[in-house]
Amino acid sequence: MIWLAIAIGGAMGALARYGTTQAVVSVSGTTLASPIATLMVNIIGSAIMGACYGFLAGGGGFSEPMRLFLMVGFLGALTTFSTFSLDVIMLAERGQVILAVLYATGSVVVSVSIFLMLYSLFRGLGSVG
Repeated sequence: MIWLAIAIGGAMGALARYGTTQAVVSVSGTTLASPIATLMVNIIGSAIMGACYGFLAGGGGFSEPMRLFLMVGFLGALTTFSTFSLDVIMLAERGQVILAVLYATGSVVVSVSIFLMLYSLFRGLGSVG
């Protein structure tokens, strides 16, 4: 049941992400459509994750399958930025503020840097053949 809840949530989140991108492209017709859509899903996903986490922290409850459907499946597929945001806040709430800042900064810097390095490497390899 747990695996099914996550899988269904993941499928719905992926479709929501794709649908958001398509809607932004359709409405805007701009080359910035993809970054705008990504920003939108990151903000929306972080907002939903914040609401869920706040609800749970305040004593509210979801069933385990519902929590995993929404927070792991749907939001995980919609945007990993929501999970990243949750991790940063959880570290800070545990009193690990320096670690939270290092994690946030390192995640962005290292992820973008490794993307750029591998993009450059594979772009170069693609032009060889």
